[in-house]
Amino acid sequence: MPRTPLGVALIGTGFMGKCHAMAWNNVTTVFGGARPTLSILCDADTDRATQLARDWGFARAATDWRATIADPSVDIVSITTPNDMHRPMAEAALEAGKHVWLEKPMALTLDDARAMANLADAHPDQVTILGYNYLRSPAFQAARALITAGEIGTPMSFRGTYDEDYSADPDLPWSWRMTHQGGGLGALGDLGCHLVGQMLALMGPVAHVIGQTQIAIPTRQSPEGPMAVENEDTAYALLSFASGAQGVFATSRVASGRKCRLHWEIHGTDGSMVFDQENMNELWIHKRGTDGFTRHLTGPDQPDFAPFCPAPGHNFGFNEQKVVEARDLLSAIAGGPKAAPDFAHGLAIETVIHAMATSNGTPISIGHDA
Repeated sequence: MPRTPLGVALIGTGFMGKCHAMAWNNVTTVFGGARPTLSILCDADTDRATQLARDWGFARAATDWRATIADPSVDIVSITTPNDMHRPMAEAALEAGKHVWLEKPMALTLDDARAMANLADAHPDQVTILGYNYLRSPAFQAARALITAGEIGTPMSFRGTYDEDYSADPDLPWSWRMTHQGGGLGALGDLGCHLVGQMLALMGPVAHVIGQTQIAIPTRQSPEGPMAVENEDTAYALLSFASGAQGVFATSRVASGRKCRLHWEIHGTDGSMVFDQENMNELWIHKRGTDGFTRHLTGPDQPDFAPFCPAPGHNFGFNEQKVVEARDLLSAIAGGPKAAPDFAHGLAIETVIHAMATSNGTPISIGHDA
């Protein structure tokens, strides 16, 4: 039996680090159970780590991530660092007998992801979960349940887009995110993987991919002068699923005016369904034989909404999704349902996005285990 309370170490203090900290501070308030002990906050900057450990409620600060993982007070390691550190930190945590909550993308390369999944498989007592928080949206969970129940019949086609504009400005400085060594894939690794995660959950395994990518802004300025952008700004793909359904996929980090347009629609034999993360509290459903779409608002009748708020239509949020993710991890550690997406699921997502990245217009077959 796992000890109670579980000790948590958080490595990384950026945007997602703060999200994890809020989730760890709120998971018991929302869902009950033993309150995790916030043991160590680790960051390379001593002053930042010390200040944020106080602000976020961690017992102490550290700058050595290896020592943090090895610390006997730590049972769970949250990893929210730059992409190139995901594999070494996750593997060190598994080898130290710790559970792992790792932000996406899982790894820089498909070989890295495969090695991580194999290591996790060799440590069955350690729970792994990846930070695909959009899978925790009550509207998305309801959509998945409705599709499984046959609400729109057999899904025949999927059209999905995830666009943002954080790199649309050509004067935006060059950064590590634009390199293979530091960032791995570009828009596919940062945005497209979220869309693929939802797509696989809704449509099942992908059988074939034809992809095309583009670097829209080939060079950007740095203190050392112009630097090449190595990974893709946009990606498009045609898909066929193991079920026989078809799909269209697009993602861009240079889509001016788009902030978080994770949008998809599914056409089935008996109806259609539409979701847009920018309006994440709405799910639109059309039933064949009726006029137009019906809007369904999130509320306590949908999964995981009620513990946050008893009133329908009062809206769910980005950070609430992370709290649900933390709950799922703790539940799996306690012997509840298997955490997902774990590293095996993550490898399936990575297989698809790397096929899109390497296709260059050539069809690529993907095994049904992906």
